[in-house]
Amino acid sequence: MSSENSATVRVRLVKSPNSTPARHRLCVKALGLKRMNHVVELKDSPCVRGLIDKVNYLVRVES
Repeated sequence: MSSENSATVRVRLVKSPNSTPARHRLCVKALGLKRMNHVVELKDSPCVRGLIDKVNYLVRVES
């Protein structure tokens, strides 16, 4: 059960959110991504997966 709680996902910003819809820029900000090639490690949850799916053309999931 503890392995489920510790599941994480690494997300890297690979494309600039400039010239994208404002909602997508907010999703990138909500993921904690600040600059190009910035990597954050987030808890794997349905909310985080939804944000990633919304901006899948801007980010790359590494794990």
